[in-house]
Amino acid sequence: MTGGHHNDHSHRACHGHGGHTHGDHGQIANFGRAFAIGIGLNAAFVLIEAGYGFVANSTALLADAGHNLSDVLGLLVAWIAAVLSQRPPTPRLTYGLRKTSILAALANAILLLIACGAILLEAIQRLIHPEPIESLTVIVVAATGIIINGITAWLFASGRNTDLNIRGAYLHMMADAAVSFGVVLAATAIMATGWLWLDPAMSLVIVAVIVAGTWSLLRESTAMTLAAVPSGIDPAAVRAFLTGHSGVASIHDLHIWAMSTTETALTAHLVMPAGNPGDAFLIETCHELQHRFGIGHATLQIETSVDVECALAPDHVV
Repeated sequence: MTGGHHNDHSHRACHGHGGHTHGDHGQIANFGRAFAIGIGLNAAFVLIEAGYGFVANSTALLADAGHNLSDVLGLLVAWIAAVLSQRPPTPRLTYGLRKTSILAALANAILLLIACGAILLEAIQRLIHPEPIESLTVIVVAATGIIINGITAWLFASGRNTDLNIRGAYLHMMADAAVSFGVVLAATAIMATGWLWLDPAMSLVIVAVIVAGTWSLLRESTAMTLAAVPSGIDPAAVRAFLTGHSGVASIHDLHIWAMSTTETALTAHLVMPAGNPGDAFLIETCHELQHRFGIGHATLQIETSVDVECALAPDHVV
């Protein structure tokens, strides 16, 4: 329990940690192996795919290699952030480096969109000036990519619903597997028809797939960076839950934000004219916030006076 001061109101604060904070070190260790394997496999494949892309003169293969290279960098950034987010707090960095996981998710989205721009430019040039490709080579290399990306995606599958950083890595790998499948289809169609424009056309499809898969990651990571309420939490439901407690006349200065891609924090002032209900009320409320909404780091201030308005009570005040 911690205390503080504000407008001479009597109050207490409750701080509760959720399940994520206690198990994250083991989770990071598990995904550390996934990151190491994924980076190693994809880095080797990028070199192989780029080499065969030049030999086979395939824009789609080179586009996929460029995309895979951005994913190697993205996996590396995500891994570093996952480790840094476990650093303990300091007197100046009072939350530690938890937000690095959010910045990594945002960086991953930006890396993918930059890669899309490069792919789009090359594909347009090849549509204007089509060139022959080694279709069989393209098929073999892209099929290998399906296997490698599929294995890597599987390594991150278990964490995709609880961590935006891990979800970014998972989505990248799944998109890569789908893109490689598209390259196989394009090369097979070229072998059957001789239509060279199918190779750069597939590159355009690749761009559309990547952008579609990246947009939600970009939107959510940007919102988290701006301290928005995480998308999985309904702030109105949280407000109703808190005001629904016996003795709570009103609530103000409610803030809900992401401390990291796995941890959510909350602060709120509860006006309780009958007096402070004690520590048991605070502990139980924090437990319910974690259980119902996944908010594991809650601080509640109790105010007992209804005659003196808190300076933070108006909705427009932050």
